[in-house]
Amino acid sequence: MTDRLRPLWDFDDLDATEKQFRSQLALEASDEGRAEVLTQLARVEGLRGRFEEGERLIEEAEAVAGASEVARARIDLERGRLRRSSGNVEAALPLFESAFATSFGAGELFIAVDAAHMAALAAPDRDGFVAWTQRGIDIAETQETAAYWLGPLLNNLGWGYYEAGELEPALDAFERALRAREREPENPAAIELARYAIGKTLRALGRPEDAVPLLEGAVASAQSGGRPDGWLHEELAEEYDALGRETDAREHARLALPLLLEADPGFDADEERAGRLRALTGSP
Repeated sequence: MTDRLRPLWDFDDLDATEKQFRSQLALEASDEGRAEVLTQLARVEGLRGRFEEGERLIEEAEAVAGASEVARARIDLERGRLRRSSGNVEAALPLFESAFATSFGAGELFIAVDAAHMAALAAPDRDGFVAWTQRGIDIAETQETAAYWLGPLLNNLGWGYYEAGELEPALDAFERALRAREREPENPAAIELARYAIGKTLRALGRPEDAVPLLEGAVASAQSGGRPDGWLHEELAEEYDALGRETDAREHARLALPLLLEADPGFDADEERAGRLRALTGSP
């Protein structure tokens, strides 16, 4: 991790994150530094859905950013996230593009790749998504300061291919993502999800026998870490079912259902998926 402010984030606890940034704001020695921190507080508000408060903090950052390129890049990046999250994706893309250009020119490559990743998500078509994602990958593969982003970008690229039915390119991207994730053993959940993506793609390619060891390893890792995951159990149930291992499929489908319902109370609304999982359990 090479962004000085990223270690202050806990995306699972926004209140604690805000407290961290409020403390950091008081420690900053310059207006430019305070501007950077204010953009992160704006992001917290965006994740809470408080977009007007986020914009107010961005304006506060703008007022003190001066000529700092890194502060200006963060302002565009976080304003873009606010626009996208509030539904104005069209207005977000130019901000992400500006954040990329500014941060790349300043040698702030972690921020530049973050901006590329967001530009990909805001792109109006698949070509734009792939182009921006690949731009970020090219930097992350060659620059250690941006290496963190390689796993997330390859994951995004893999799902883009998967959803387009291009399974072989999807598998290649997911396998590369797993290799990148495995270089960060301190983040086992990301490794588990990378294994999930490969397993799902292998099953779609008619290779469930190759997927099972990956999913079994992911389930065991999540269980031992106290993070039981319904998605992992669900996919392993599907792999077992594809191999005719009905008892094993039933066991993991039964484990998956309550976990998925707890994670998403609206899971039952997905009649096809919920119905399929119940059928694997042997329930009506």
